[in-house]
Amino acid sequence: MVFVGMDHGTTGISFAIINESQVTDVFKISREDSKAGRVSAIEELSKRIDLDDIELMIVTYAMGDSISTILPIEKVEDRGILSINGAGKVTGGGTSVYSEIEATDIPVLMIPGIHKGCDWLNPLFKAAYSHHASPEKVSIVYNAYIETKWENMIVADISSNSVDLLIENGEIKGAIDACCGAMGVVHGPLDLEMIRDIDEGRRTANECFSHAGAIKIAGIDNKVAFMKDELLNNYKNGDEKAILAIDTMIMTVAMEIAGLIAVSHNDIEGIVLTGSMGSMKDPIDFEAKLNKYFKNKYPIKIISSESGAIGAAQIARDIAKGKKEIMGIKVEL
Repeated sequence: MVFVGMDHGTTGISFAIINESQVTDVFKISREDSKAGRVSAIEELSKRIDLDDIELMIVTYAMGDSISTILPIEKVEDRGILSINGAGKVTGGGTSVYSEIEATDIPVLMIPGIHKGCDWLNPLFKAAYSHHASPEKVSIVYNAYIETKWENMIVADISSNSVDLLIENGEIKGAIDACCGAMGVVHGPLDLEMIRDIDEGRRTANECFSHAGAIKIAGIDNKVAFMKDELLNNYKNGDEKAILAIDTMIMTVAMEIAGLIAVSHNDIEGIVLTGSMGSMKDPIDFEAKLNKYFKNKYPIKIISSESGAIGAAQIARDIAKGKKEIMGIKVEL
């Protein structure tokens, strides 16, 4: 038997396939290819495994803000979201994949996002923010926990956007979403200048959010799928704006992590880095640059940039074995 995890990411939809003990395959399909019908997620899975061998699949989708427990997909209404508006660039590729999976006979569970309706969150975080993180951050945290066994940690997912999460006593207790805290490559928090642009009708909030990351500083305006590569190429070529953009992004990530450490009730055992930027060593050693702020005070562990899909598959495996709770989140079968 095999287990499958799906990560509904910004630039593409990733899948991980695992057996009882190890990852056997990871692959990604672009949102544009899926929406245009050029690639079928189910066909791609079928090339790698017999679908009848899938004991359980875990999927994530969009904000996941209308559910707060892990549920069978057939019990989830409206794909588990309150609204698709204001959540970054919408292409429809993820919806196509969701519909494909929903139409199969594969046993599928959905992970919730982290939001004010989650009773397992610290009530102060729930009071402060309506939304904290999308569902794949739960699977990232689970993969981080399996890799480190740390009960008290900060998990930093740094890629198109940056989301950092606080884990205490093996449960997710808080997080800071991309529109509130640190910059990612593409997305970032809305500052005063952007709020004025929105109020004066020059740009929508979503347009601001989708140009508020490091690309804002580097002066890059391209398709989301190409922005990171352009930023890195400019960085390698010594472009001053790109260097400033990367250094600023890392500074904001360090501030966010330090803030979560400050409000933790327990001593933090370490920091976990993931995402396409967080796990990077070349041309940017993200760990080394981040650690300049923390001065070796905390162990730093890098996990796979595909931890969202891998962690989802690990959740599927462990629920199939009888686990009833994942990082504080109840499983309702």
